[in-house]
Amino acid sequence: MSGQLKEVRNRIKSIQSGQQITKAMKMVSAAKLRRAQDAITLMRPYAVKLQEMLQNIVSNSEGNIDTPLAAQRAVEKVLIVVITSDRGLCGAFNSNLIKTAKRVIREKYAEQFAQGQVEIMPIGKKGFEHFSQNGGYKVNDKFWTMFSNLTFEHVKEAAAVALNGFIDGKYDAVEIIYSEFKNAATQVYVAEQFLPIAKVENQEDKSGLKADYIFEPEKETLIAELMPKILNTQFFKAILDSHASEHGARMTAMDKATENASEILRSLKISYNRARQAAITTELTEIVSGAAALAG
Repeated sequence: MSGQLKEVRNRIKSIQSGQQITKAMKMVSAAKLRRAQDAITLMRPYAVKLQEMLQNIVSNSEGNIDTPLAAQRAVEKVLIVVITSDRGLCGAFNSNLIKTAKRVIREKYAEQFAQGQVEIMPIGKKGFEHFSQNGGYKVNDKFWTMFSNLTFEHVKEAAAVALNGFIDGKYDAVEIIYSEFKNAATQVYVAEQFLPIAKVENQEDKSGLKADYIFEPEKETLIAELMPKILNTQFFKAILDSHASEHGARMTAMDKATENASEILRSLKISYNRARQAAITTELTEIVSGAAALAG
């Protein structure tokens, strides 16, 4: 009985130590989430408006302007950018992103993958480890450490690989797999076509008027200058979205782990008290029985 009590005590201490760690990690993730959330909240309206403007310009060009980044051609070679995290302990965050990437390959690019024409650009250690350790994937290993130096200039280097590769014909399509941040408890896993720039069927704004722009200088010069900058911004937005989603997922996971530890502790303490009461009852019974035997 004493051995059983000792085992329960040791388990209670172990879970209490783990609970302190999960509480600390939740607080750290909450602080990081606040900064990451501020960054994506400030960035998103600007990026979304630029994306709308870019799609409208491409859709209204009507073939009279050279837009190599919007060129539609037969898809033979594909680049898939998968944005995961560097660390774990964030629930199903990384596994869902990896599953989304595999689903896109299976549903859209199965033929290209079978021919070895699908290249994975992982951003984040978890994605890099998975795709490099599981055979069959062609992996670009130059940018998986992005989160150790998350700056716009560093992101531009990764985006340039996609942009230049598409223009040079190295890739016929570029997809980005990332997690769109909604709130700390909600992440939406997105597969978004990055290149070629998608055209929209209806370019009317909310008032029902067709979107039109006055270009100064001429449209060709402006588009050639603006397109790469807008696409760099879209790439950066996707990374900021995933970065905020990671901290939200980790904070939620650590909160759940803390709650689960509390439930286990409550159950163990009940078991411990019952075992202790049983041990005391047994000892009292033995004392009473011994005293009765001596008196008899």
